[in-house]
Amino acid sequence: MAVENFLQRLPVPPTRAPSARRSHNIYVDLQREIVLGMLAPRSVLLELELASRFEVSQGTVREALLLLQEEGLVHRLPHRGTTVADCRADDAEELIRLRHDIECRGVRRAVARYGVALAEPMRRHLAAMQAAAASGDEYLLSVHDRAFHAELFDCADLPPVQPVLARCLVHAHRFKILHPAQNRDLLETANRHQVIIDALASAEVEQVVAALSHHITTIVDFGPNILGAGA
Repeated sequence: MAVENFLQRLPVPPTRAPSARRSHNIYVDLQREIVLGMLAPRSVLLELELASRFEVSQGTVREALLLLQEEGLVHRLPHRGTTVADCRADDAEELIRLRHDIECRGVRRAVARYGVALAEPMRRHLAAMQAAAASGDEYLLSVHDRAFHAELFDCADLPPVQPVLARCLVHAHRFKILHPAQNRDLLETANRHQVIIDALASAEVEQVVAALSHHITTIVDFGPNILGAGA
């Protein structure tokens, strides 16, 4: 399995023209600022101001904003402009429930298809997370964290579901970053994935599901009943 840089796997407009590459770079920059809270929830984004800042046309900025809209990170309304999405606990909790269902179902398929071979690419993602944590780059850590989960789900071969999971991942990371626990350690965040890798190396599907389930439901402390009764 190829291990790609997650930034290169983010949505890209179908054309490879220079303007498309510029809009993708702007999209990545704005995603970073939204995820880290540099662009605050409910703040207004003006195309003209962004075009001036990035020294591009408004059309190029619009392409970047449309990509962010696909992820639910901004809202674009006719005659009302673009607003950074809110970051509410209710939304995060529902997305985590959805993510849990998607990933835990998907990993069963992935283990059935690849077995212990899944562990090695996940180790490389963990190494990238640890390097980002060591450098204090919380956004890059989130990029590699999302890449870990995205590639694991890719192995389930459920392409129509991948964009749904991608949205769940970015919003979960944004909520965690904007509502940090006291003294949260970046290296500890990265190393939480080790138990998933250990389970993958065993190829014991129930062990893998249990490790992944615990990982997802403890990303943010919503209490013991986040999955609801009988989960």
